[in-house]
Amino acid sequence: MSSSDASDQNRRLCVLSWDQVQRLDSILGEAIPIHGRGNFPTLSMQPRQIVQVVRDRLEEKGVSVQDVRLNGSAASHVLHQDTGLGYKDLDLIFGVSLKDDQAFRLVKDVVLDCLLDFLPAEVCKERITALTLKEAYVQKLVKVCNDTDRWSLISLCNNTGKNVELKFVDSLRRQFEFSVDSFQICLDSLLLFDRCSETAMAESFHPTVLGESVYGNFEEAMGHLCHRIIATRNPEEIRGGGLLKYCHLLVRGFRPTSETVMKTLQRYMCSRFFIDFPEIGEQERKLEAYLQNHFSGMEHKRYECLMTLYHVVNESTVCLMSHERRQTLSLISMLALRVLAEQNAIPTITNVTCYYQPAPYVRDINFSNYYIAHVQSPLVPACSNSYQTWLPCN
Repeated sequence: MSSSDASDQNRRLCVLSWDQVQRLDSILGEAIPIHGRGNFPTLSMQPRQIVQVVRDRLEEKGVSVQDVRLNGSAASHVLHQDTGLGYKDLDLIFGVSLKDDQAFRLVKDVVLDCLLDFLPAEVCKERITALTLKEAYVQKLVKVCNDTDRWSLISLCNNTGKNVELKFVDSLRRQFEFSVDSFQICLDSLLLFDRCSETAMAESFHPTVLGESVYGNFEEAMGHLCHRIIATRNPEEIRGGGLLKYCHLLVRGFRPTSETVMKTLQRYMCSRFFIDFPEIGEQERKLEAYLQNHFSGMEHKRYECLMTLYHVVNESTVCLMSHERRQTLSLISMLALRVLAEQNAIPTITNVTCYYQPAPYVRDINFSNYYIAHVQSPLVPACSNSYQTWLPCN
């Protein structure tokens, strides 16, 4: 390794302070419920437990685990408690070799088999198959295998959105969306301390834990996190362009250092989003899932996020035909109105009980078969369609 490479590597790394190590230890020791579907019981597991069990079982099967890391918003929370973002999912990355389909299957089977260890003692385990466990406890199962990326994800269910996500990575070209979520914390030294030391941790006696920013510069990324700055590069490399995360950060009070640069990046974000989600049905499912997963317990922020998205799409979308753009903007407005309805925040309108969206061919304001209500919530921006968007059912 050349001196410049060593210098670049050093800029990516930082040793955690005692306060940060304590926060990390607290997160790893927190019991997280994994909720079963149907009549399956809720499992209770600490992140350190599932990591140890999965790692040991993989190594028994001959799969070498290079390291285990805490990733994403939980890692950001460890490094800076007052991020303004909090954390939901617990992202754990296992560095493994996934050279063929058999390796992918082995990893999945090992994780499902490990779930048996967390079932209550009174449960008869003999008849429970891997398929049964997958249907009962797995929220999401992802496999990516191409020229640049080889990884799999197993997300375990939690009804409050705090899923335990086990990610097994051989190679991953793009490991972050924005600098503030680019942190990874290596857990190996802390897990080894758990197993080998009979003395409790203290400020004068604790393992050295390394944090890394895959953004490339730990100090710079940490400055962005502390001062709530939005920074990224090449958003066209991110699935979905990072568009929804960008709007999420804006709603949480993060701001770009350069509005001009970010306006340019917004166009790339929108273009990649509509490449990955070209159909209106896909867009609706993606938006609903994002709101559900990232604003659980903060439903009052959903409307603001949708309106922020509306303005970004309206201002920066250059890759859609005009009718496609209007269709997407109408979808966002519809979701925003639904959010207001769920919060009982729609202004009272006499004799209106519910709303529906008319067919696209209704363009004439005097169309004889419809009564057009000349009202619109002041909170929802008007769409560019020539017909009214919402009509009363009665």
